[in-house]
Amino acid sequence: MGFARTCSVALVGVEGVVVEVQADLEPGVAAFTLVGLPDKSLTESKDRVRAAVVNSGASWPQKKLTVGLSPASVPKGGSGFDLAVACAVLGASERIDPRVLSDIVMIGELGLDGRVRPVRGVLPAVLAAADAGYEQVVVPECAAAEASLVPGVSVLGVRSLRQLIAVLADEPVPEEEPDEQGRPDPLLAGLRVPGTGEATGLCGMAVSEHDQGHDDLADVVGQMSARTAMEVAAAGGHHVFLQGPPGAGKTMLAERMPSLMPRLTRQESLEVTAIHSVAGLLPPGKPMVDVPPYCAPHHSATMQSLVGGGKGLARPGAVSLSHRGVLFLDEAPEFSGFALDALRQPLEAGHVVIARSAGVVRFPAKFLMVLAANPCPCGRFSVATDFCECPPSSVRRYQARLSGPLLDRVDLRVEVEPVTRSELTARGARGESTRTVADRVSAARERAAARLTDTPWHTNSEVPGRELRSRWQALPGAMDEAERGLERGVLTARGLDRVLRVAWTVADLSGHDRPDAGDVALALQLRTGVPRGVPMMIGSPK
Repeated sequence: MGFARTCSVALVGVEGVVVEVQADLEPGVAAFTLVGLPDKSLTESKDRVRAAVVNSGASWPQKKLTVGLSPASVPKGGSGFDLAVACAVLGASERIDPRVLSDIVMIGELGLDGRVRPVRGVLPAVLAAADAGYEQVVVPECAAAEASLVPGVSVLGVRSLRQLIAVLADEPVPEEEPDEQGRPDPLLAGLRVPGTGEATGLCGMAVSEHDQGHDDLADVVGQMSARTAMEVAAAGGHHVFLQGPPGAGKTMLAERMPSLMPRLTRQESLEVTAIHSVAGLLPPGKPMVDVPPYCAPHHSATMQSLVGGGKGLARPGAVSLSHRGVLFLDEAPEFSGFALDALRQPLEAGHVVIARSAGVVRFPAKFLMVLAANPCPCGRFSVATDFCECPPSSVRRYQARLSGPLLDRVDLRVEVEPVTRSELTARGARGESTRTVADRVSAARERAAARLTDTPWHTNSEVPGRELRSRWQALPGAMDEAERGLERGVLTARGLDRVLRVAWTVADLSGHDRPDAGDVALALQLRTGVPRGVPMMIGSPK
């Protein structure tokens, strides 16, 4: 009788659970039994592993073979257990010393020819292994850079099972011939989910600082109010609602928002990279995402594609793919009302919990939301002109598609006016560049971070209202106008707290120690959209 064990990792959402893979050989009719709550793709590993072992030059044991995955109560799926199963079987048959395998975590899919193929979710799997105290990890060669992002873990990248057997048996490691130059590597196919590539527009990365000239904020003509709102949003992490006619620049402003935000910290990069790894969206050759992601789903997107879902264990949706970045919903009234209202919980909590029959998963979802909408179905409704041909009832129904509870969670609401002929044809009248505004945003975030030291919050939008009212108050009398708005029903209690949050962001951008009446007035104007006679330029005289 032979017995061996090694380890792998089962992913539940973006969290990993270390699984012990045990192989037991007993005399009897040759059979292969896999137990431990495997799904369909994992059950099929029996045939993949057998073929890979034989084609790697090792003999398959002709005995009764039982492979157990423990703990048996955790759902296990995917092909990432293949490598661990194969090595456990080889250890039980004494092709490999079983003592060598017990402290190693193995992650990877096996091809029938014995090549080790990459799988999604390598980073969160290695993070789980490190948290459990494991120090040695074996992964596919092309995923070694991603696994190496975890400190304190020794990573071995292998291209074939033959190579791994030689390493574990202390034998000469055979050379694997690389694919012909210029041909696509079929091993990289495991890193992408079909239908989630860049061409779909589901999720992309922010423009790097070296490429900001291609999509510069200076390209946006006019729109001083909207530009100020985007700067305030980037500095404090506030959600924005842009309403205006087609062609006014709403999409241009939203696309430039990620470039205004600071680069991700290492901890934030690990969070974002883990989500994109599980979703199969990591760009080839770039294992770590260090810039804020940008997601712009089509208005036909379902509730599951926005918040997450799917068959079996749920997969991350757009709110999680835009974690620490920007979620842009263009033509927001055209989205399903159920899908939009499903955003209310992650907007408040910063995460989304999805319950399915196969289990409950939790995905992080701290994103900055930008909504864009036309004022009416034809897009030309305005109190200043009479170009709109929509009946009043149609305008009301169109604007009512965005529910009051959802809009109450949006800090900034801006009317984007049509661009005038003089603004469009003026020469040399470009606005501030992305780099200039991003520098102010970075300085404001540093001021906020210094103030919020030793607290669990990093931006003004995260601070609870009770803390703002007790620990970080505005100057005496500065909130009088906002409090009168609460009494008149113009603001809700949540809205009043959000005005104070925005006022702190305006103060950070202006270099004020505490929000004054002018900062609160600008925050109130950005919140309600009602002009209050304050300049729409940060740091201008009040």
